[in-house]
Amino acid sequence: MALWILVFIAGCIADPGLHVAQSRNILRGDQERKSLEDETNKLEYRITNTWDSIQVIHEPVTITFKAGDGGLIMEVNSLYFDDPPAPPGEPGLPFDGLWDYEVVEAFFLNSKTKEYLEVELCPHGQHLVLLLSGGDCFAKGLDLDFKADIHWNKWNGTALIPWRYFPPGVDKMNAYAIHGSGIGRTYEALYPIPREEIEEDQGPNFHCLEYFKNFSLKWIMGENWEQPASDLWP
Repeated sequence: MALWILVFIAGCIADPGLHVAQSRNILRGDQERKSLEDETNKLEYRITNTWDSIQVIHEPVTITFKAGDGGLIMEVNSLYFDDPPAPPGEPGLPFDGLWDYEVVEAFFLNSKTKEYLEVELCPHGQHLVLLLSGGDCFAKGLDLDFKADIHWNKWNGTALIPWRYFPPGVDKMNAYAIHGSGIGRTYEALYPIPREEIEEDQGPNFHCLEYFKNFSLKWIMGENWEQPASDLWP
């Protein structure tokens, strides 16, 4: 079975076929990868910077998106930092405030309406799903089929995000990873804020929507796919 690996520089993936002929020349420093096997597509992202555009010095967190039964599969492969300790919640259930623990997050945005979905996944099995409009959360704690496993110093997790959770017309995304405690708390971003745009005393803010970059569910599902209607969005 033929397997084609097409690699894209982060932020330049607006046209899935744009860099086919040039793919051999842009393997270094890529944050996004699109793999095609017959008609099954997947997108792979690597978080290589902190929120303020400093390169991470550990193995990057990898997030993979692919088609699932009734939704989008989100796979996480990451180092396990074991800091902070596990949240005091039951694995497999939503946990409010999960962003204060070790977590990997993905945001899916409609840049015109400013409506977006936030999905947070924890190595200990807890999760948190939030629906937001203009930065205001109007629904959270939605159910999610999510399983996570820790193997020594690494963890992996798989979640199935139902289509009804996505706002109509998703065209941008970003992803984040957080770990550590106190002054060692580390905030990493797929698409960080450029160093020259950071203001004095500015801290991490994952809701800076202007730094999200192009994303389409059709890159995974196919150009003829239509997003199912949702009862959760106006």
